[in-house]
Amino acid sequence: MAGTRDAAGTGGGDGAECVNAERGRRNAEHRNRRRAPSDLPFLFRVPRSDFRAGKGAGLGFVRIIAGEFKGRRLKTPAGDAVRPTGDRVREAWFSILQRPVRGARVLDLFAGSGALGLEALSRGALSADFVETHRSALATLKANITTLKVEDRTAVHRVDAVRFAEQLHPGQYDVAFADPPYASGHAARLVAMFRVNPFARIVSIEHPADQPIPGDDTRRYGDTAVTFIYAP
Repeated sequence: MAGTRDAAGTGGGDGAECVNAERGRRNAEHRNRRRAPSDLPFLFRVPRSDFRAGKGAGLGFVRIIAGEFKGRRLKTPAGDAVRPTGDRVREAWFSILQRPVRGARVLDLFAGSGALGLEALSRGALSADFVETHRSALATLKANITTLKVEDRTAVHRVDAVRFAEQLHPGQYDVAFADPPYASGHAARLVAMFRVNPFARIVSIEHPADQPIPGDDTRRYGDTAVTFIYAP
């Protein structure tokens, strides 16, 4: 076989060279027609993780990761005022809270699209209360609740999340999620409040990894961290 390749490369004169050139051109065209989107230059690609979160294409959605509603799409609010929790962080978050969530009364503070509370319902939570004030987020949250048909297991409160938490009784919820705006200082306020009034058995707060808050367990995922605080 080596001799055959050598002969093709050295013999045949100008006619053979023209045939080889034409064959090469056709092969190149065939390869280009079959080129998959992932072979395109990086400039024109959207990362796979962003497709899951509905980014890049302007779809504006996240997906329920596991449970009864696994794979169902949830809308996310338009604009930059609300920052949805990423799929990877949410999945890791629930891997830690898997057992406490089943049959739990859940509170979702700074709820945004409601992805955390609705994920909890999908995984067996008894009920979920959502607290949000942003108008666009509220509309999206209510639409997501309707989409999953869980109106009888949910309540939506249009009130400041910190003020809402201040009015709670000790042990009123089993699991509380909080994803406050990063620059607001609300994360530290919630921690201080929870130490005095543990309104849930577990509260978990998302915050920037470079802005630590006191807690019992902190997990870091890139530039994001989740801190868990347990009632005494």
